[in-house]
Amino acid sequence: MFSSERLKGIDVFVSVVERGSFASAALRLNLSSSAVSKSIARLESRLGTRLFTRTTRRLALTDAGTVFYQTCLRVLADLEEAETLIGAELAQPTGRVRIDLPASYGRLHALPLLLQSLAGHDLLLPHISFSDHFIDLVEERVDIVVRIGGPNVWPAALGRRYLGSERLVFCAAPAYLARKGVPLTDAELDQHDRVVYGRADGLVNSWLFAVSEQGAMEQRFMQGRIAVGDGEGQTAAVLAGLGIAQLPTWLVRQHIERGLLVEVLPQLATDGLPMNVVWRKARQHLPKVKLLLDVLGSALTPAGAVLA
Repeated sequence: MFSSERLKGIDVFVSVVERGSFASAALRLNLSSSAVSKSIARLESRLGTRLFTRTTRRLALTDAGTVFYQTCLRVLADLEEAETLIGAELAQPTGRVRIDLPASYGRLHALPLLLQSLAGHDLLLPHISFSDHFIDLVEERVDIVVRIGGPNVWPAALGRRYLGSERLVFCAAPAYLARKGVPLTDAELDQHDRVVYGRADGLVNSWLFAVSEQGAMEQRFMQGRIAVGDGEGQTAAVLAGLGIAQLPTWLVRQHIERGLLVEVLPQLATDGLPMNVVWRKARQHLPKVKLLLDVLGSALTPAGAVLA
């Protein structure tokens, strides 16, 4: 059986790992550095192994410490889930919940939904981050992510709600088209300036072209006049009249509706990457997680967000 002393030792240990030092963990736990140090010493003595290697500059987990840390995270998560589920019928969404969103889509569409949902939930403490790469939700202790693209096979520990596939269109500013003309075929794109997505490694992403009515597509690597490593940055370049870009409708729909951008080559528009809301199954029944899953899953679409 776990005693309160053992659970306290686990809490102290996890805090030291997450904060990176005894002093920082002590501030978080409202303890003295000496008390934290003694708690870790007792824990190491009970386990019969060193959990940390200590130098004057840094504190690092030993191999045994790494294994123990992962086990502690599972234990604490299980305890939180069990405690919360007992009173789930009466519980209010309370506490910290981690959410990670795609950078551009997240800021434009998912974040407004989340901010709107906070009204009336004063005890809910969301921690919202933005990234475009796939992350390990369990290892990084993230509850919910929204992802454009992702693995072909999703881990069994994750739940997933498919939102649909984004729609990719070609577009340009009216002033650019007045100068350079409107392309009527994909071959004419070679005579136009292009705004492309440039990755951090110096490469550029390919464009997708619909090549049949049955949905067949092909990828073509297109050099651009300008390469920008962010969807909103690409949109800004197109709005500035620097060329034609292939962009998702969730990013440019409002600009097209307002006449600031014009869709060209509509016959070549095609579906892009799949979009999903993904979560840790072990946390899905927690009221704070369930609330935000319902918000994101019901109102997010490949075209953007449906705000109440």
